[in-house]
Amino acid sequence: MIVLDIETSGLDKVNCGIWQIGALDLENPSNVFLEEGRIDDEDVVEEEAVKVHGKNEAYLRNSEKQSQMELIEKLFNWARKVKIITAICQNPQFDLVFIRSKAEKYGINNPFHRRSFDLHSFASLKYYQIYGKFLMEENHSGMGLTNILEFCGVNYERGAHNALEDAELTAECFSRIVYGRSLFPKYNHFSIPKELGRTKE
Repeated sequence: MIVLDIETSGLDKVNCGIWQIGALDLENPSNVFLEEGRIDDEDVVEEEAVKVHGKNEAYLRNSEKQSQMELIEKLFNWARKVKIITAICQNPQFDLVFIRSKAEKYGINNPFHRRSFDLHSFASLKYYQIYGKFLMEENHSGMGLTNILEFCGVNYERGAHNALEDAELTAECFSRIVYGRSLFPKYNHFSIPKELGRTKE
C-alpha cells in the first residue's frame, strides 16, 4: 500500500497547484518517492498555504523545476511498480481528489483506485474505542495529524510541512494504530501508548 501526502499552493483542487509529492511503500518503507515541480501559470497561490509550507510564490513557480504534469507522471510511474496501489492518506478527500483533478486536466491515466484508507477514520475509531467518545474541536472532528501524533505517542515537533515527512508520520501512526507497533526505527524512542496495544510480531 502507498502512503501519500502532497503539498499544494492552496486548497482549491481546480485553481491551485501541486508542487511537492511524498510517498512510500508501506510494505517496503525504504522505497520512497519525493519530487517537486512548478505549479502551472494559471494556478493560484493562497496566503494560508504559504504559511503552512513556507515556500513563496517565486519558489512555487520556479521555471527550472519540472512541470506539474511531469511531477504527477513520475508519481504514477513509481506507484505502478508497487505491489498494492491502494493509498493511505491522512485525508484522501484532499490528496487523492487533488491528484485526480490534475490527472484529468492533463489526460493522464491515474493508477490509484477510487477506494483508499483514511488515517483520520482509523484514529477516530480507535480513540472512540478507548475513550467512548470522538475527539471534537468546535463541533468538528479534531483528529488532524498533530492530534493523531499525540494520540499515538509520537511527540514530534513538525516544522514547515514536507510531503515525505508527513507521509512517514502518517505511516508511523497507521502502523501503531492498526498493528500496535512502530514502523520506523527513528521513532522507536517514542513509546507506544499502552492503550493502543501490540499485536504479535
